[in-house]
Amino acid sequence: MKYNFDKIICKHNIESVKWSYGEEILPMGIADMDFETLPEIKEAIIERLSRDIYGYSNLQDDYKPTLIEWYEKLHDWKIEEDWLCISPGVSPAIGITIRALTNPGDKVILQTPVYPPFFGEINHNGCGIVNNPLLLDDSGYHMDYEDLEKKASDVRVKLLLLCNPHNPVGRVWTRDELTKLGEICLRYNVIVIADEIHGDLVFKGNKYIPFASISEDFAKNSITCTAPTKTFNLAGFQVSNIIIPNRKLRAEYEIGRHNIGISRLNVFASSVCTAAYRHGQPWLEELMTYLEDNKNYALNYIKKYLPQISVIEPDGTYMLWMDFRSLGLRDEELHNLIFHQAKIVLNEGHTFGQGGEGFQRMNIACPRSIIQEALERLCNVIKKI
Repeated sequence: MKYNFDKIICKHNIESVKWSYGEEILPMGIADMDFETLPEIKEAIIERLSRDIYGYSNLQDDYKPTLIEWYEKLHDWKIEEDWLCISPGVSPAIGITIRALTNPGDKVILQTPVYPPFFGEINHNGCGIVNNPLLLDDSGYHMDYEDLEKKASDVRVKLLLLCNPHNPVGRVWTRDELTKLGEICLRYNVIVIADEIHGDLVFKGNKYIPFASISEDFAKNSITCTAPTKTFNLAGFQVSNIIIPNRKLRAEYEIGRHNIGISRLNVFASSVCTAAYRHGQPWLEELMTYLEDNKNYALNYIKKYLPQISVIEPDGTYMLWMDFRSLGLRDEELHNLIFHQAKIVLNEGHTFGQGGEGFQRMNIACPRSIIQEALERLCNVIKKI
């Protein structure tokens, strides 16, 4: 391999949020990768830094064409330049969209367990949450379309937040699954906000299908939130790309963005995003091979040494959704076991809403030696129960 994903990079002294718990704690929660980033991204940062002036900046000329080429080449989605809007992050974009497209008292559908900030983005903008929980059986997680149709028919429901690929359960939704969801939303005039930030991170045998790429009707009834930040570990640069084919929805989003004072990205965002999408495909391919090996290592270790824990093999993302329910521990007891005894940070499942109780989310986007250490610590404390 050209890139060294086994390299350990000390992050305790670089203001890392993920690594802020102290040197004895292994952080396996926050969705940052612990890999050295693509060299061409660092070169782009240095080149931009060398220009000496760091004032208000426009996007560079090839920013949008490079992004468009990436999505067409990797994901078979032809995006038009006019559709592209910016945001410092997917979460701010979702908040802007909810505020722009709803009135206080309207409702938004979530499919739990799901990314915890979604709850605040809905509630803080004066809307109510309508839960359409995912169904879990021996084959994995599935959407409950009967329940979705019932809840989408409520005239107060205006939006549905789709997570594709799904965080935390790791499902990469199929074309048929997305089509069923999209048809229900069209039937009841429910606009889909698709968080597709993990779309590049898909394991072999699965394919990420952008929701808006399925049909023109779906495209006109959706807002797609993307970013290079998960793919290339660039969250600190605060750059995301919001794709809105519907001119009316796009105008509403842009008004909402300007109403809260977001007019431009930071001075480095354009350079890093363009460099990532222009040069990043070989790095991403090697990354996914390494992550696939990490996933298989963790699944095999858990099966052999931690049979008390079950993990449904994810289709994508770099997260493992781990089921600790057989231990019979309350959420606070499980936290004590993992954090205070094993000295590991995982994301607690109950924070992901209904269906998350008794689960934990583990980040495997790190050198394999760190995963090995974390699982050994977990094994040692569970043996004592």
